[in-house]
Amino acid sequence: MRLGRLTILACSLSLASSAAWAAPATTSGSVALALAGVVAPHSALPAKEKKAVAAFFAGDSNVPHANKITITADKVVCRASNVAITSRSCELSFGGKTGTVKGSEANAIFATVALAGVPPDGAAGTIYESLSKLSCTLDPAAIKDKAGGGADCSFEPGN
Repeated sequence: MRLGRLTILACSLSLASSAAWAAPATTSGSVALALAGVVAPHSALPAKEKKAVAAFFAGDSNVPHANKITITADKVVCRASNVAITSRSCELSFGGKTGTVKGSEANAIFATVALAGVPPDGAAGTIYESLSKLSCTLDPAAIKDKAGGGADCSFEPGN
């Protein structure tokens, strides 16, 4: 009887841990701006908004853009090999379209996703960083104030 209760408790804790692992997450401030900054160039944003996001990410807070900018991605999956150490890539999915980046650009996305608090995963010589349902909002007026606000992201760790 006691063993049965312990088994149920262990399974419950395991399921709770798994559910927490995939729970939605948020980030704001400089990390959110960085996440938006590395994803935006590959997104379906209009060119004017991509240019504004790039300017913010490059340190220019005086971007002449009045409206909030929303950067979304269905999924971001990055891989780096710890065996074939030159191998690194990221697949980014936007509305059914998927693109792949490699090399230093993939490394920047990988590192930024990790910086946002997404836990790594690994299998057979590969380390993964992935997230889904990314939505970042940049508020040019708040960014211009230089008070630490104006960038917020939400996402689900893993894929």
